[in-house]
Amino acid sequence: MRKIAVVILNWNGQEFLRKFLPSVVKFSIDDAEIIVADNASTDDSIKVLETEFPQVRIIKNETNSGFSSGYNNALKHVKAKYYVLINSDLEVTKNWINPVIDLMESDENIAVCQPKIKSYHEKEMFEYAGAAGGFLDKYGYPFCRGRIFQSMEKDEGQYNDVCEIFWASGSSFFVKAELFNKYGGFDGDFFAHMEEIDLCWRLKNEGFKIMYCPDSTVFHVGGGTLPKSLSKKTYLNFRNNFILMYKNLPYGRVIRTIIARLILDAVAGMKFLSQGDYKDSLAVMRAHIFFYRRLRTTRAKRKLISHRQVSCLYNSNIVFEHFMWKKKYFSQLDANKFSK
Repeated sequence: MRKIAVVILNWNGQEFLRKFLPSVVKFSIDDAEIIVADNASTDDSIKVLETEFPQVRIIKNETNSGFSSGYNNALKHVKAKYYVLINSDLEVTKNWINPVIDLMESDENIAVCQPKIKSYHEKEMFEYAGAAGGFLDKYGYPFCRGRIFQSMEKDEGQYNDVCEIFWASGSSFFVKAELFNKYGGFDGDFFAHMEEIDLCWRLKNEGFKIMYCPDSTVFHVGGGTLPKSLSKKTYLNFRNNFILMYKNLPYGRVIRTIIARLILDAVAGMKFLSQGDYKDSLAVMRAHIFFYRRLRTTRAKRKLISHRQVSCLYNSNIVFEHFMWKKKYFSQLDANKFSK
């Protein structure tokens, strides 16, 4: 058993593999086993791996079951102390693994960690999917140090501190294998989007920490699986966010938060409609229909979770603060509103 396994989930990403796998091999081969878990690709991904990357192990999933189940199925065949789950559109850098592992080994209560995630196309900027660590507001809206909605910050060293966060990005997700398996891995019903937030929240509900390590840097393309303009992404984001909250919120907050989100989601749907984004408006409606149809299943999952008041939750409405009060940077938020 290797101590560390770097696992890349791939679906029809042969060009990403050719472009980014060389950096993973170069800067990881001495520290970890490198694995590509293929989600039943129909392009030449397997051929590319077999002919151009013989040092990489291949796991072949029988179907494309999305990010969540794709990783769950693949990791059943991986023996390691740490899983390092990275997207296929991620460029890693020298010594990107060891600082994160060292941080995780410094505290047995650290379950998950992420590196600094910057934009591949704009190297000085933070990247949307994770930036310098993820947070959640009281209504379930995710944001990051370095990124609030579409406002990205330039990396000027302002987030070069080790920091406890609410969630770590699935694009570069370091997790202790024992805990990943003990608590059921990703929720397969999510398919893709926010499954990493759900797992981090469940682990926080068990008393574990999620951390950000600034001494490791990776560069992410982003949007490689689903373009930001695709209505399916809107559907998954709204649907999964609703499931996320219902599963993980403590009993004293779940009902009133769900009611508030019903109103906020209705506003979002009407905004899409007013802008002519009919597919996105319909996606919001479909997301809610799915949630109600699966309520019994989601309720059963909720009963398995130990609910508690967790740290790093932002007890305010980030939507209002950003769009009405024009707060674009994490430093503009009230630090006293984050739960301890």
